[in-house]
Amino acid sequence: MLRTTRTATCTLRNAAAALAVLLLSGTAAFAQDASGKLVIVTSFPKDMTTAFQQAYQKANPKVTVEILNRNTNAGVKYLQETASNNGVDLFWASAPDAFEVLKGAGLLQPYKPKVEGIPAKVGAYPVNDPEGMYAGFAASGYGIMWNSRYMKANDLPVPKEWADLTKPVYFDHVAISAPSRSGTTHLTIETILQGEGWEKGWRTNKEMAGNYRTITERSFGVPDGVNSGAFGVGIVIDFFALSSQASGFPVEFAYPTITTIVPANVGVVKNAPNKAAAEGFVDFLLSPKGQEVLLEPAIRRLPVNPVTYEKAPAGYPNPFKDSSLGAQVNFDVNVSQARYNVVDALFDQLITFQLDDLKAATQAIYKAEAAVAKKPNDKAKALLAEARDLVAAMPVTAEQAADPQLAGAFTVERKSAKDAVPERQAQVEQKWSAFAKENYAAARKKADEALALAR
Repeated sequence: MLRTTRTATCTLRNAAAALAVLLLSGTAAFAQDASGKLVIVTSFPKDMTTAFQQAYQKANPKVTVEILNRNTNAGVKYLQETASNNGVDLFWASAPDAFEVLKGAGLLQPYKPKVEGIPAKVGAYPVNDPEGMYAGFAASGYGIMWNSRYMKANDLPVPKEWADLTKPVYFDHVAISAPSRSGTTHLTIETILQGEGWEKGWRTNKEMAGNYRTITERSFGVPDGVNSGAFGVGIVIDFFALSSQASGFPVEFAYPTITTIVPANVGVVKNAPNKAAAEGFVDFLLSPKGQEVLLEPAIRRLPVNPVTYEKAPAGYPNPFKDSSLGAQVNFDVNVSQARYNVVDALFDQLITFQLDDLKAATQAIYKAEAAVAKKPNDKAKALLAEARDLVAAMPVTAEQAADPQLAGAFTVERKSAKDAVPERQAQVEQKWSAFAKENYAAARKKADEALALAR
């Protein structure tokens, strides 16, 4: 009897040891029985999705991965529209509030990854959804990317904080993508709003916008422009800059004090046709082998497993060792979710579609401020303060932006100012657009008056 018990114990120990080997091997053994087609909706670029697709299929030859690329907002809408006849297994994207939208709509199903060793938080943000509806597999921060050759050629100082990009020296040298077309840019704007507060955050965003050369339609348009020297500075998510550096472009990157480190996530879609493969893919992303894929030069994302950083190149950002990254902002995904569409619409109506008028007002203010600096005039200074307040003014408060009645008006994602939208949405947007036009014109007029006084 004793021998039988010892034999059983040894068998159990051997089984446990074998499982540990599988967990550490990173060969996606969790999904060894998976087969068939795995359909993933993702906003990630092809360089990244292809690397994981090939690595996962190599470890799971019976599974064929099909990638449906959509930007974050379009991906959410796609899952909402096809929910009654779902054909998607996984949603894979950066924006945590997009997952909250899907979670709130009951379009995700819980899954607890089998991989161990993942911390509860990255920076100040939880890695995983507490209810298990989605899991973080990588982390990202938001900041400033610049082309060092361009900066030298144009005699520009190196920017390190958002406030730096509001200075006259950067006029027409900066670019950003529209948050309504880029989930990562939306998170950048929302981070500034949460870090600085609604009024001050919008002032910062508008003053930076006065220096924009362009607003691109897709997020990758910004790093492409910085890489090529089409403009000098770009507001980007960190991996754009890190992968550009790895590819040999003369670019650098800085995390401003007001930033946040948040996880990029993956979630199993409710009624997933291939649940086994979907869960296996999640475990593969978090396995040692999957985490190491994040370090590849074309990807360069921040792993959520601290051990993986031992294999990272020198100087690689490590949020688990650098406690300053994201420490100033406790990003609230519920606040972001409640006003998500309102923030996008405000940015478009006050900045994207009004960029020429905003730049004209900004340039007039700069010109007058330079003249007043040489010939001080109290009345002119007062006029310039009024002009800056007009530019910074907002048509709604933070409380109004989170009101479900207002948020519910925005049901159509605009791609241009000419797109047709429902009447209620059109009325609100038209009001905001008129507000911006009137304020920017008035600001320019006051700046011109200040300039006349300084001559």
